[in-house]
Amino acid sequence: MLRQIFRLTGNNETADPEFLESGRVKNILIVRQHNQLGDMLCSVPLFAAVRKKYPGAHITLVASPINYEILFSDINPYIDKVITYQKSTAKDLLDFYRELRNHSYQIGIVPSTVSISRTSHIINYFSGAKIRAGVNSIDDKINSVSYLLNVKSDFKWNERKLHQTDRNLEVGMQIGCSLTDEEKKSVMIHLSEEEKTFAREYTAANFPDEDKLILAFHPGAGKIPNRWSIDNFVSLMKLFHEKYNCSLLMTSGKIDAEITDTVRKKLSGFNIECRVLDNTPIRKVGAVIKQTDLYITNDTGTMHVAGGVDANVVSLFGPTHGYEWAPLGRNKVYIQSGSGNIDDIKVGDVFNASAKIINDFVKSDRKKF
Repeated sequence: MLRQIFRLTGNNETADPEFLESGRVKNILIVRQHNQLGDMLCSVPLFAAVRKKYPGAHITLVASPINYEILFSDINPYIDKVITYQKSTAKDLLDFYRELRNHSYQIGIVPSTVSISRTSHIINYFSGAKIRAGVNSIDDKINSVSYLLNVKSDFKWNERKLHQTDRNLEVGMQIGCSLTDEEKKSVMIHLSEEEKTFAREYTAANFPDEDKLILAFHPGAGKIPNRWSIDNFVSLMKLFHEKYNCSLLMTSGKIDAEITDTVRKKLSGFNIECRVLDNTPIRKVGAVIKQTDLYITNDTGTMHVAGGVDANVVSLFGPTHGYEWAPLGRNKVYIQSGSGNIDDIKVGDVFNASAKIINDFVKSDRKKF
């Protein structure tokens, strides 16, 4: 039935390759309306590739109200407008689709790299975009609504162990949007002066001894299997304090309060002080992370933020794959559990990997921004 309804709308033009190269592309839509922050941040190189190919086009992003903040900024070089989508009242949905239809999109992109969203494809289709790009299948998982696309491919990403950023880019490459390796390295979260000032003032107020290293940790995570144990974090932080006499910081989201409170109480039993950064907008959290010397984190949203601001990062992976999700860069390393159980990662292994980053990247240059 849904297929018949869409046929009746008359929006089934085939993609014209010549059109993609023409100057007629004025408005582009990218639909990324999932809640996961990591999915959104791994899409940023795709946004950069679209901007590179169409520097004069107006690019609109459809995002969740939960994750749009990280990209919604006056200094964002890739996205001109964000429209938030949420399942709410019929009036809100009607207003949303009216807003979509006001822009006369020539290209619409659905970068499905984890799961395939029926809603994202419907949004993309009803935008009226002439060219609609996405996936036909992901590792033999068929896109049941691929008929709403007219530029699509079958992708074998898992067997190639491809990182999420490259998966997003491959969706864009179907319409000629790509980045060189050097260009990929330059893609990052662009912080405002206000956010940088907040971070400088926060670290100055909470860590006045400039000679001490500031090591930051994120012991929480939305998914329980992604959480390295509290006792492991306490042992690691205690070891760092003993070996480096460093300052300690934890970042904490709304769901992490119980975890960070427990870690802090256990550390206080060893007369070790640890600050907690909580109830703070995510972009300002990223700015503070950039001011620290090393960030050790579970696989969770702030891990991607740390990667996006190009902080020094050690990330821990249990059931999820570091090759797919870990922040990329010479000053970043991930540790993968061989069993899939994150608690099989040894404290000593994390300490040694962290010490190497400190020796290679921190002691030679502690300038932030």
